[in-house]
Amino acid sequence: MSDTFTFRKLRGERASDEISAQIRSQLAAGNLPVGTKLPAERLLAEQFGVSRNTLREALRSLEHAGLIRLQKGTNGGAIVQDRSSEAIMSGLVDMYHLGGIRPGDLTEARIMYETIIIRLACAKATPEDIDALNANITAAEEARLSSNFNQRIELHIDFHRMLARIAGNSIMVVVMNGVLDIMIRFLQTVGPYNNTFVTPSRRRFMKYFAAGDADAAVAEMETLLRRLEKLYLSRVPLKPNEPK
Repeated sequence: MSDTFTFRKLRGERASDEISAQIRSQLAAGNLPVGTKLPAERLLAEQFGVSRNTLREALRSLEHAGLIRLQKGTNGGAIVQDRSSEAIMSGLVDMYHLGGIRPGDLTEARIMYETIIIRLACAKATPEDIDALNANITAAEEARLSSNFNQRIELHIDFHRMLARIAGNSIMVVVMNGVLDIMIRFLQTVGPYNNTFVTPSRRRFMKYFAAGDADAAVAEMETLLRRLEKLYLSRVPLKPNEPK
């Protein structure tokens, strides 16, 4: 057990919440770096002055938040991990499945984030990035010609993921990946549709993007995404009492 952190016994009524708060505090202070294995359940329960069931409730909440991994087996235990971004993405997907994110909200958010990402990426893209984006466009067009709808979706979504990675802002990458994960599920409900206009738009976008013309690149992408948004929403019936 490390000497860089200690936990104090609890006094409040919501013991599991206090346990979570203390562990989060140690994470924020840098006392529990990624890969750190927390003390065994018995020792942790003694430190906090709680039952092992209460401790497990707290650890499960931290696991759901993506902050620790509960590993089973002889060498198991609670291990600090660097995968909190997955919790954000899965949370957005859960909201979509539960109806907390409407199709119109999804497509609108995608357009707003895309605008910011393109401006950042346009200033940072390398020749290798340009080549990779062009290769993606070619592969997506081949998938369209072969009527491989699922592959076409994946490749088009990957194009936007690549732009987010090029932009280089870790928060934008996490948020955009969450939005794009939902887009894949949404597009599967939309079903196959005519998108012959996408590849020409992508080629125009890349001409502006490679030249460093962020304004023209943003305008081209927004025009395309607005056209796609109109198409998508026309194919998804609204639920009763759901606003457009």
